[in-house]
Amino acid sequence: MPDPFDLDNLPELSSPNDEMKNSVPPFYLDGLNEPQFEAVNHVNGPVLVLAGAGTGKTRVLTTRLAHILATGLAFPNQILAVTFTNKAAQEMKHRVGAIIGDAVENMFWLGTFHSICVKILRRHADLAGLGTNFTILDQDDQLRLLKQLVRAAEIDEKRFPPRMLAGLIDSWKNKGLLPHQVPKNEAHAYADGKGTKIYSAYQTRLKELNAADFGDLILLCVNLFQNNPKILNEYQTRFRYILIDEYQDTNVSQYLWLRLLAMTHKNICCVGDDDQSIYGWRGAEVGNILRFEKDFEGAKVIRLEQNYRSTTHILGAASGLINANQGRLGKTLWTAEQGGEKVSVNAVWDGRAEARAIGEIVENLQRDKSALNDMAILVRAGFQTREFEENFLTLGVPYRIIGGVRFYERAEIRDAMAYLRVIQNPDDDLAFERIINVPKRGIGDATVSKLHQIARAQQTSLTKASRDIIQTEEISKKARGSLATLIANFDKWRSLSADISHLELTDTLLEESGYYDKWRNDKSPDAPGKLENLSELIRGMEAFEDLAEFLEHVSLVMENTADNKQDSISIMTLHGSKGLEFDTVFLPGWEEELFPSRKSIEELGERGLEEERRLAYVGITRAKKRAYIFYAATRYMFGNYMTPIPSRFIAELPDEHIEQHGQQGLGNNEFEGSDRNFNTSFNFGQGREKYQLGRSLAKKHPAIRKQSSQAVPVSSYSIGERVFHDKFGYGQVTAVDGNKLMIDFEMGSARKVMDSFIKPA
Repeated sequence: MPDPFDLDNLPELSSPNDEMKNSVPPFYLDGLNEPQFEAVNHVNGPVLVLAGAGTGKTRVLTTRLAHILATGLAFPNQILAVTFTNKAAQEMKHRVGAIIGDAVENMFWLGTFHSICVKILRRHADLAGLGTNFTILDQDDQLRLLKQLVRAAEIDEKRFPPRMLAGLIDSWKNKGLLPHQVPKNEAHAYADGKGTKIYSAYQTRLKELNAADFGDLILLCVNLFQNNPKILNEYQTRFRYILIDEYQDTNVSQYLWLRLLAMTHKNICCVGDDDQSIYGWRGAEVGNILRFEKDFEGAKVIRLEQNYRSTTHILGAASGLINANQGRLGKTLWTAEQGGEKVSVNAVWDGRAEARAIGEIVENLQRDKSALNDMAILVRAGFQTREFEENFLTLGVPYRIIGGVRFYERAEIRDAMAYLRVIQNPDDDLAFERIINVPKRGIGDATVSKLHQIARAQQTSLTKASRDIIQTEEISKKARGSLATLIANFDKWRSLSADISHLELTDTLLEESGYYDKWRNDKSPDAPGKLENLSELIRGMEAFEDLAEFLEHVSLVMENTADNKQDSISIMTLHGSKGLEFDTVFLPGWEEELFPSRKSIEELGERGLEEERRLAYVGITRAKKRAYIFYAATRYMFGNYMTPIPSRFIAELPDEHIEQHGQQGLGNNEFEGSDRNFNTSFNFGQGREKYQLGRSLAKKHPAIRKQSSQAVPVSSYSIGERVFHDKFGYGQVTAVDGNKLMIDFEMGSARKVMDSFIKPA
């Protein structure tokens, strides 16, 4: 194998690789359609391959790479092939190997952005201010180091969490910005302008530790090339061909790195889809692919539009939707396979009805011999998974969570459940130990160890040991005070449980314990989602009579875990679904503020809206045979029951490719039927017109959109009315509080319940 770093003895460009050329038959070109063949065969000069969903992108990329090698245009170590994941790199290597054989093993420069940059930095570490044996820090190490620097700068960690600074530094590195290059307006995003000072100190400390974080791997490589023209020229000469996968997902640093390397031969081929750029929140810049033709004069743009995955109606619906985006290069997917089912758009009453409706469809498909492995539910937000999980457990339908953990296994849910378990059972040591210092209250390992010693000696629980130890001076004054407050709080919450509902109790303890504030003050991107999950936990308790019944239910749920090896339906986020495909796809929660996300639009405006629309496009194009879209008249979000209007994306779907089901509700959210589910006739007509008008006004006046998602108005039930509850039987309404009713049930005591669980007697 030629030395991949031997830059002084490169083979001539015209040198043929006769052995490889003669050993590979032309079979690898068989079966390519015309645009695919052109993308493989056009090897000279810059090429942008716009590859729509399901159009054979991976085959084109790997065949092009094999074609360059098989025709002797370059040796394996003269090709730079970059992917975003190790899995994608291994798949590319495997596919190329199937065509050209063992020669693929010499492809030293095939890998991810980070892995290739590490190779370059280790060779030129001294010029990057590092030793050749430098360490690569993970996120935990990075955060630990930043905490030290924040404390040294005497910055209030509660007001300006180090995790927030870590996210800012990562975003600056993604943009190719060193500390002195950070704009002043961005510098003030942390601690009144101290962010860049700590960023500078952080970089200095990294060099002292002979370490780099993941953002450095590309940023330092860019700076190495910019500051050392001779080294840059060596690599420009080395890489005669450059191939990039998923170009729409590159950030600014990756873009700069690629441009620098491609400026000599300009034999760069970027494969991507501007309509599937959905990672702006982690630094991806869709503008990189949009300006390719300007960056590389004379670039050839080849559109792959023949889809081999989906039906005509699925592609028609997706194409009609994405056409509403202005920032795109434009292409229209089509398929030779005509027919298929139209995209089903379904109105439901609420999240529970949505889960039931999807469950019914899944069971019907199973009866028709469809495999669960060929079905997926794609959600916009993590909190949406709970109702599907519980419904599938009830139905006995195996499921798996992809790219995440089951609802009741999430850390924030386990923490909240631990508090509830201690209220229910003060002797639950496992639960008490889990939350004794969560959120942090100055009770360290030494105190916990002392409690265990006392508990073992007295053969008692940690809670009882805590009551004893706070009467002594065996632990620090701070720990003693914090522990005394915690025990007093548990006593108060336990007594409250007799007077208020278990829902209110949970909300109260999460507030008073400081657990809500723990996540409110956390500036990491996933913190809002954790608060939404806690809110969803409380809503999930509505169906249970009391805390004991709910805790028993959760225990059974935790025991009833699905075996991922068996046939199971997949539940995942829309972001996590990119690159996957299923026969049947369910797309719940298509409502304004949930999808498109309120946060995306508020923070990024039209740019955020277009990325949300691309996310919807990705969701629809995951489906091969069937796609079901759902929207609800009422949804529990942001801690309240909301009455959202349907997502604007629904109105953008071409009528000829969709079927609507459910009760008219686009304009006024009026639903009929005793079960309030989607199994009723649907007449879009006037409702659709009302919605179109409302959507138009909402787009022009964002305030209208906010008002449309206000809390549910006062219940339609009145004091004195006789009602029926499936679990508690008949009763009489004695008080009305919004959509909550106090009911004196004939077969038990008075209870406060949500009016959505009540029917007229």
